[in-house]
Amino acid sequence: MKILMLSWEYPPRIVGGISRVVYDLTQQLAKQDHEIHVITCWDFDAKEFEQEDNIYVYRVKSYEIHNPKFTDWVMHMNFVMVEYGIKLMNQIKDIDIIHAHDWLVAYTARVLKHAYKIPLICTIHATEHGRNNGIYNDMQRYIHNVEWWLAYESWKVICNSDYMENEIKHIFGVPENKVQVIPNGICVDYLKGVEKDMDFRRKFALDNEKIIFFVGRLVQEKGVHILLEAATKVMQYYHDIKIVIVGKGNQMEYLNWRSEDLGIKHKVCFTGYMDDDDLKKLYKCIDIAVFPSLYEPFGIVALEAMLANVPAVVSDTGGLGALVNHGVDGMKAYTGNANSLADSILALLHQPDLYDEIRHNAFEKVQKHYNWHVIADKTLEVYQKVIEERKQTHW
Repeated sequence: MKILMLSWEYPPRIVGGISRVVYDLTQQLAKQDHEIHVITCWDFDAKEFEQEDNIYVYRVKSYEIHNPKFTDWVMHMNFVMVEYGIKLMNQIKDIDIIHAHDWLVAYTARVLKHAYKIPLICTIHATEHGRNNGIYNDMQRYIHNVEWWLAYESWKVICNSDYMENEIKHIFGVPENKVQVIPNGICVDYLKGVEKDMDFRRKFALDNEKIIFFVGRLVQEKGVHILLEAATKVMQYYHDIKIVIVGKGNQMEYLNWRSEDLGIKHKVCFTGYMDDDDLKKLYKCIDIAVFPSLYEPFGIVALEAMLANVPAVVSDTGGLGALVNHGVDGMKAYTGNANSLADSILALLHQPDLYDEIRHNAFEKVQKHYNWHVIADKTLEVYQKVIEERKQTHW
């Protein structure tokens, strides 16, 4: 099978979770002898063309014209993707299916679909409605409409959780038989060969301090401000902790101010962006991972913590809440509730037996249910079904 993947992020360009999902999926599909062509956005220091076995990656540069609006930049990126896609299609000629990831590549996906009469499927990783708990302004309405359009144009819509399936059916009016739930996964070798490095750990915390860890975009929906508020209660009952927050985003300045305002700045470490090698090393040094999202369609970071043999505390929202059975393979807190979040963290700090049981169960769970081999097989089933249906219809 020859597959065209469209994604605005792909390693080394990592903006959110899409990059790693697309990368891991393509890696697994390629191992099964499928040929994958990825058109994505160029990033600094990245090669414009890269081939690894059956994976061909083409990184395109958006027009070098100043774009004051993000949506204008997205449109320019799509123009270049279409240009490259046409050239690629004319060279390869026998692409079986187009797989688009999120609204940012919707224009390219639609043009290539109709120009070459190749079936299109999409994965909707998150929605504008969900990120903002509604649609309130023209920018959000525009993105929401493009998401609806991409779902409409797609033969099948893949999403990563039952929560997202219900959201997509409800806000876009997509019929049930058009939506397929396939969870995200993680490469079980992601942390292979990485050992705990105490010298590295000391860059972030003292030896006696337990590291409470968060990684993700520093935006409102990720709920980092809830973690900071929870930390004030945690420190009343367990002083020897350090909050380590990895990532960047538009709330960085606010969160720095908030930690100072709460009187806990000396206990909080903002690392900014961290490359993958250092992030893997840090996973081996942390004690508890906390993901207090207000909206989270899935939550790959929770799988990373499970694989690192670290108990995760998550908010009970969306796909993130569905990943964890409270008190069995993780801890859950009421969404947006700092008091509840603090109680779950304290339970792990004060109960070593619970801590060990949870991390053991979580490690077993991620190995069994969120292995990319299983997920790639489910994705291939969707591809094959769509290709067969295409053969039986007129365009």
